[in-house]
Amino acid sequence: MTDAARRWRMALGPAANGPLPEPEGEAAKQDEVLTWLYQQSPSARGGGLGGTEPSRPEALHWLGRVRKLFPKSTCQRIEADALNRFRLADLLADPEVLARIEPSPATLRLLLSLRGSLPPALMALLRDTVRRVVDEITARLRPRIELALSGQRNRQVRGRLPRAADFDARRTLFGNLHRIDPDTGRLVPDRLFFHGRQRPSLPWQVILCVDQSGSMTDSVIHSAVMAAILSGLPGIHVRMVLFDTQVVDVSDRLTDPLETLMTVRLGGGTDIGAAMQYCAGLVEDPARSVLVLISDFCEGGSTRRLETQVAQLVEARVRLLGLAALDDRGDPFHDHRVAARLADLGMQIGAMTPDRLAGWLAEVMT
Repeated sequence: MTDAARRWRMALGPAANGPLPEPEGEAAKQDEVLTWLYQQSPSARGGGLGGTEPSRPEALHWLGRVRKLFPKSTCQRIEADALNRFRLADLLADPEVLARIEPSPATLRLLLSLRGSLPPALMALLRDTVRRVVDEITARLRPRIELALSGQRNRQVRGRLPRAADFDARRTLFGNLHRIDPDTGRLVPDRLFFHGRQRPSLPWQVILCVDQSGSMTDSVIHSAVMAAILSGLPGIHVRMVLFDTQVVDVSDRLTDPLETLMTVRLGGGTDIGAAMQYCAGLVEDPARSVLVLISDFCEGGSTRRLETQVAQLVEARVRLLGLAALDDRGDPFHDHRVAARLADLGMQIGAMTPDRLAGWLAEVMT
């Protein structure tokens, strides 16, 4: 079999037996382990969400064969597919798999969903892996969030601040009209103007009210990271609660997103009204408070109770933001009817990435 034919056979699997000859020797072994993962049903693989003791030897035997038959880079791709696409939790019984997991929100989603089904001996390794993923997300988001919330713009104070985000295009244009090149018609400024920034004199309170139902996993992850970053900024006091049909206040552990995430109980029902009522009790100064509801708005409790609570918060002058999604994509999935009703009552509704939420917070806290 030529190298090209062998590659096509690997890509197409057993369905290619007609037009392509069956693999032989080591190629046949490679084809067998790939077929076990990519061609069989979950029941045939013996794996699945949560993992079971009887299937573990087969999964780990398969993993051992993969490592013998393929180069390291290929093994890492196959292992990632086994974990993320096919959710073979049994592979997490191998410490080498945990050690090589690439940091990503997708990986973190899987680990959080499986943590309750893993043997206690693996929990320490699980925490280390989750920590790596959380640290990677935090390192990526922190500069953007800190820039957006480093101070409110004060258009009365201008100077030569070397920040692109503070560039005052209008002032620069009018201040350099005399510098237009008559030959080209282009503006050649000799002085650039920037908005100055000043810290707010009074602190703001930001309350994150986060739905921990199964569809909100990405939003829960980014909310925990967002809360940790916000809590380290001056002039902002952060509270965070997680809810399904119960409300859990995690404000005492915001500096460590890992500890927040290990509190999460993904799945279950949803009572947004009860969560909003609890958050209302946390408000200290309504005029300087922002309550951010992060939810799919699929209310399982009383919609009237939710609407009443939102109306009361709006009347008290609390700034209300409702997010249908908070992740790297900002793709919303939510109950449009409930979201529209809350918008009519005065809650601003959106779906966005964490750095855009930081910009939105900066706008409402002016």
